[in-house]
Amino acid sequence: MPDIGSLHPQVVHFVVALLIVGVVARVVSLIPLGPRWSFSSGMATTLLLLGTAASVVAVQSGLDAHEKVESIPGTRQAVNVHEMYGKDTRDIFLVVALLEIALLVVAARKPGVTKGLRAASALVGVVGCVYLYEAGDHGGDLVYSYGGGVGVRSGDTADVRRLLVAGLYDKAQVDRRSGQRDAAAQLTEQLQTLMPGDTSALLLRITSMVRDKRDARGALAALDSITVAPDNRRLRFQKTVLQAEALDSAGMRDSARALLTALEKDMPQSAERVDQMLKQMH
Repeated sequence: MPDIGSLHPQVVHFVVALLIVGVVARVVSLIPLGPRWSFSSGMATTLLLLGTAASVVAVQSGLDAHEKVESIPGTRQAVNVHEMYGKDTRDIFLVVALLEIALLVVAARKPGVTKGLRAASALVGVVGCVYLYEAGDHGGDLVYSYGGGVGVRSGDTADVRRLLVAGLYDKAQVDRRSGQRDAAAQLTEQLQTLMPGDTSALLLRITSMVRDKRDARGALAALDSITVAPDNRRLRFQKTVLQAEALDSAGMRDSARALLTALEKDMPQSAERVDQMLKQMH
């Protein structure tokens, strides 16, 4: 069987959508809402069968994908929990699928059994949705709390570099907020080394010069070497604000205020943020 690990993120979203809507439709089919809602039973059967088939594919794709993620130190337990809930969800909805198939078989011959099968399917389906939620929640933890799959799923060098850049950036922000300025400066230097031609990365390094190294004059010299296109308002704003911060840090407060005042006139949509900086300088 081919390795389908790369399809896991796509498949699981189909599972969530199909099964949740299918269970809702099955519950609705139990409520006497009149002939206008008679379609809900057939809708439920279709969605639940499709969703269950997708859950089988999702579990297999997860098993194919887990080796790379599990190799990241500290992720094994989280992977195992996600895998357990995924398998349980699949197994529960396989029972639901059997009930739905039985419903199709006996609907015409034994109408009295139909309501009982619908109720059983709805009940088991609701339980399955609880497990589905847990599987999704733990899967989200793997991605957002452990970095599992991000960057490593494709194996592409550029993806792995982006993952490292994101980690360096976030860790530098945390270190700066906690007062570990030397560590923040070191991480920012590494980030800029990974992206030597990126203006945003260079501005982050200059920010670190001002906030972490307290080298305002060096930061001003570095800013003077940066050329920003006139139509790139975002970078122009970032550069000007950083220049003002460096000037203020270097003791040239009047120059910083003049720069921010001119920026406020040039970009009135940013007036609130500029006003905050001006107040901090008083």
